[in-house]
Amino acid sequence: MATAQPRTCSIARTLDVIGEKWALLALREVFLGNRRFDEMVRRTGAPRDTLTARLKTLTGAGILERRPYSEHPARFEYHLTPAGRDLYPVIATLMAWGDKYLAGEDGPPLVLDHTCGHRFVPQLTCQACGETVQYGQARVAAAASGWAR
Repeated sequence: MATAQPRTCSIARTLDVIGEKWALLALREVFLGNRRFDEMVRRTGAPRDTLTARLKTLTGAGILERRPYSEHPARFEYHLTPAGRDLYPVIATLMAWGDKYLAGEDGPPLVLDHTCGHRFVPQLTCQACGETVQYGQARVAAAASGWAR
């Protein structure tokens, strides 16, 4: 009898880095312009040691970079790298899902406007044709790492 092996996939690899509540909330704060540790602790409610560990993981993965803003005492702030900026659609889509299904009677706690002046609602589109992509419209192109049979 063959032993089932976990499927190798980019989702699992990504979750190894950002798939924890405090990591995602730290990224949210940096996207919103809060780059300093104390502000992130205040805005997320994360325990200091936990946030320190998550920021170290995000920095080590090349998603954030630490930049000094004070020498005495030594203080750092966190900035997005190109890999970090590429996570914006993920964060924006998670927020939109929460706004739709979890906002409650008072509505979303935070609303984003696009630079065009309208409310920002993220949408997944095909890069080639520009059509909106919904569940069931993307398929596995080739058998790789056990995805297709």
